[in-house]
Amino acid sequence: MGEKNLKIGNLEFATHTSLAPMAGITDSPFRQIIRGYSKNCLVYTEMLSSEALMWNKEQAIINSEEIEKPIVYQIVGHKPDLMSAAAKKIENQATIVDINMGCPVNKIVKSQDGSGLMKNPSLAYDVVQAVKDATNKPVSVKFRLGWDFNTKNYIKFGEYMQEAGAAMLTLHGRTRSQMYSGVSDWNAIRELKSSVDIPVFANGDINSLEKAIECKKMTNCDGLMIGRGILGNPDLIYRIENYFKTGEILPEAKLEEKIAVLKKHIIKEIEYRGELSGLKFMRKFYAHYIKGVKNAASLRDLLVREENTERIMNILDGISQNG
Repeated sequence: MGEKNLKIGNLEFATHTSLAPMAGITDSPFRQIIRGYSKNCLVYTEMLSSEALMWNKEQAIINSEEIEKPIVYQIVGHKPDLMSAAAKKIENQATIVDINMGCPVNKIVKSQDGSGLMKNPSLAYDVVQAVKDATNKPVSVKFRLGWDFNTKNYIKFGEYMQEAGAAMLTLHGRTRSQMYSGVSDWNAIRELKSSVDIPVFANGDINSLEKAIECKKMTNCDGLMIGRGILGNPDLIYRIENYFKTGEILPEAKLEEKIAVLKKHIIKEIEYRGELSGLKFMRKFYAHYIKGVKNAASLRDLLVREENTERIMNILDGISQNG
């Protein structure tokens, strides 16, 4: 216990955890919710298209508050010149610049972006080098095991990214063809960790404190990236950090606390997006926050149909009192 600070490039962090970049999830209000528990973890923005950045189409996603730091801005693209320009554009706000080479969705990979770059390591190398040359911030790369089971190249790819100038790697233990199905291969993360000299973060299936402990032991990774497991479980990263600092196993937040956090989350999204848009955006979160509550499905249906903030708050108060 009592881990030493994590060194990434020329920076040092009092954490070994990160909030994964999740499209439509990790906006500024959500990052602030997580920051309410953990002051030190790395929080990632949603994925930012380098092409869209150049057309000023990603301004809402670019926005962040000082409280969110340390913050990792994740950019995606396959054109070195555009990626370097994107890095320069977000440099002043970013603590670290991350390059997405793991996104598996068709609209991303069809143009060689995301995990499509794993099929072209030479181009991936050029992208990393261009971004590194464009910014004085540490550059990290997030990628997968490979395109499919027959083309797993994560070891050589990781070594190549280190050679290109990456200061940190994050490996999602699935191939592109798996998307988000199956089980994350933590053994592969251990292999990568033993093959490179820069910090390696583990990603995939870390959805509880117990899983975090198991993954850290199995992989010997430098850090743990928490993705979908944080939904409805906003204190998870804090409890993981606390365990590796003190050895203490803290209980998961009780329902009353989760409802209080949900209400705060709603207010932040309304302030960020306006009432109607904010409430519509929050619909994806309700089921996670009230998971395990009696009649959760019907309560969720009630919440997603409601478009009045006061009535939603009244419903949540009833859940908190009767849950």
